[in-house]
Amino acid sequence: MEEKSDIRCYIRRQKASYSPEQLRAMSDAVCNSIIHGGQWSVSSTVLLYYPLPDEVDVRPLIRMAYLAGHMVLLPVVSGDELELRAYLGEESLRVGAYNIMEPIGPLFPRELYGQVQTAIIPGMAFDATGHRLGRGKGYYDRLLPQLPLTYKIGVCYPFQFLASIPSEKHDVAMNEVVCG
Repeated sequence: MEEKSDIRCYIRRQKASYSPEQLRAMSDAVCNSIIHGGQWSVSSTVLLYYPLPDEVDVRPLIRMAYLAGHMVLLPVVSGDELELRAYLGEESLRVGAYNIMEPIGPLFPRELYGQVQTAIIPGMAFDATGHRLGRGKGYYDRLLPQLPLTYKIGVCYPFQFLASIPSEKHDVAMNEVVCG
């Protein structure tokens, strides 16, 4: 079994081999797959993420859900945890930890996490059983157990979808992985 750090290095090399235009086209394909999937259309409260430059760009999904009047939540780094805050448009964002754009909207209370119907989750790699390999800081590892009722969709570029990745008992698997 490959080490997690080796997989992360492999994925970084793969990402560097694609042009920004190629990554954009792959991101568009992922977003289109989600839009045409059944779960997206029945979700009025969604958790997304504001992408780093090397992640699947889900900003079209953020805008679409927000303009449709859905409750859109984005994670904000708070110490060693992710807290969820409401997205209230691009003007409600500021640069946060790791240079990620984060919302300054209202905090979404933990006792309401059960209302989050769909979560779109980034990762360094995913496999067919829904296991996720993150960047190594454990933020999503701590958040996902708090969302047991939420339908979790892992998103990645096709080259990030691997035959298998190392997983541990406490890891929360995705319900679905979309890679294009």
